[in-house]
Amino acid sequence: MPDAPVTTRFAPSPTGRLHVGNVRTALFNFLLARGSGGRFLLRLEDTDAERSEADHERALIRDLAWLGMIPDAGPDSDDPAGPFRQSERAGLHAEQLARLEASGAAYPCYCTAEELEAERRARAAAGRPPRYGGHCRDLDAAERERLAAEGRRPTLRFRVPADRGEVVFDDLLRGEQRTQAADLGDFVIRRADGSPAFLFANAVDDALMGVTHVLRGEDHLSNTPRQQLVLEALGLPAPRWGHVGLVTERDGSPLAKREGSRSLAELREAGFLPEAVATALAHLGHAFDHDELVDLATLAAGFRPERLSRGPARFDPDQLLYCQRQAVAAADDATLWAWLGHRVHERLGEAGIEGEAFVAAVRENLRLPEDADQWAEVVAGEIAPEPEAAEEAAGAGREYFTAALEAVALHGTDFKKVTAEIGERAGVRGRALYRPLRAALTGRLHGPELGPLLALMGADRASRRLQPYLSER
Repeated sequence: MPDAPVTTRFAPSPTGRLHVGNVRTALFNFLLARGSGGRFLLRLEDTDAERSEADHERALIRDLAWLGMIPDAGPDSDDPAGPFRQSERAGLHAEQLARLEASGAAYPCYCTAEELEAERRARAAAGRPPRYGGHCRDLDAAERERLAAEGRRPTLRFRVPADRGEVVFDDLLRGEQRTQAADLGDFVIRRADGSPAFLFANAVDDALMGVTHVLRGEDHLSNTPRQQLVLEALGLPAPRWGHVGLVTERDGSPLAKREGSRSLAELREAGFLPEAVATALAHLGHAFDHDELVDLATLAAGFRPERLSRGPARFDPDQLLYCQRQAVAAADDATLWAWLGHRVHERLGEAGIEGEAFVAAVRENLRLPEDADQWAEVVAGEIAPEPEAAEEAAGAGREYFTAALEAVALHGTDFKKVTAEIGERAGVRGRALYRPLRAALTGRLHGPELGPLLALMGADRASRRLQPYLSER
C-alpha cells in the first residue's frame, strides 16, 4: 500500500500570546506539510480551563494567518478529523481510557500526592531515579474498595509491560532512540479529576486525527516512549516524531519571554513584515540552500527534516532585522505606504504630501514604521537640528547660505540646479557643498538622498530652514 499523505499539526494551548519558540514549531510543521503536498492541522489543547480564553484562541489564529500559515482544518471547521478543540474530544478520550482499563493495560492508582512525594524523596536519597514504585499495580477489588471508601480519588496509570525490554523509535532528526521500559515506571494517563493527562490526549488525538509526522521541541523527547506504549496498547498508529533543539537567547541562555520582545503579536505591531519573520524563523535551526528573503512556498520546497538542528537554535535579533531590511526593500511603495500607519499618513496629509512619493524618497532608511516618523517631520514639520548638524551648518558661513537661499529662490526644488548654483556662487564643491546643505535642511548629517527630500519639503520650507544661518557666526 502507498504511504499515507503527510499530515502535520500544531497543537498549542490558547493560554497566551504566541512566542518565537512555538511559532517556529508551527512553521516547521507547516513547511513539512506544504512541501510534501500534505495537510496541516490546527488543534487547540484547551483543557486548562482557568487559563484558556476565547480571546487567546482568536489571537492565535489571527497570528498564524498573518504569517501565512492557514491550516487545512482547525477549530470551527467540519473536517472529519475534528473536533479540533481538545475540550470537545472528552468522549473520545474516555472511550480510549476505558479500553485500556478493560484490557488491563491501565489501573486505578489511589496514592496521594503526599505519599508520592515521600516516595520520590526516598528514591532520591537512595540515588535511584524518580519513578513510581507500583504500589497500586496489583491491588485486588477489596483493597480498591477500601481506599475508595476513604475518599481517595484515583488517577489512572498505564501499566508498562514487565517483559517489554526496550522501547524503540526512529526520530526524524536523531535517528534510532532506545529507552528501557523498566526505567519509565507506570505513568498517569488520567488525572484524579477525570481529565486525561497531556501525554495521553496528545498522542491519542494525533492518531485519531491521522497525523503522520510531528515536529516538536526536544523537551518532549522523554514523553515519546510513553506515548508509543499507549498507542501500541490501543492498536493505534504512531506518527513519525522529530525532536528539534530549543530556541535560546543569543548567548545560549534559555529564551526569555520579556514583554514585547518575543511575542509574534508584538513583532507584528512593531511593524515587522510577515515575510521577514517567516524567513528568520525558518532559518532558526534549519539549513537552507539560500539565505535571502523568499516566500513560504519556496521555504516549503527547500524544507527537509533531516536538515533541522538537534542543538539549540540561538535567536538573533540582528538576523531578524536583516530579513526585515530585505522585506522592506522587496515591497512596493503602495505596500510600504499602507504599512507606515495612520500617524505618518496624517502628518503628511496635513502638508499635502503624496504618500508613495514619500516612501520612494525614504525607503532606503526604513526598517520599521517608527523610522519614518523623523523623516515625516523633516519634510512636513518642524525640525530640531542635532548638535553635530547645527555645528556643521553654522561652520559653512554667511556667504554659503546667502548663495543657498538665492539658489532656492531661482530654481525651487530642482536639486541639481540648486546645488550647482550654490557651488558656483560660494565656490565650494563635494563635501563642503552637500554636507552643510543637508545639515540645514534636515537637521541631520545622514539620511535619505537629499534631492527627493527637498522636493517633498518644498521651496518655502527649505528657505525657512536656511534663513537662520545667515546671521553672523
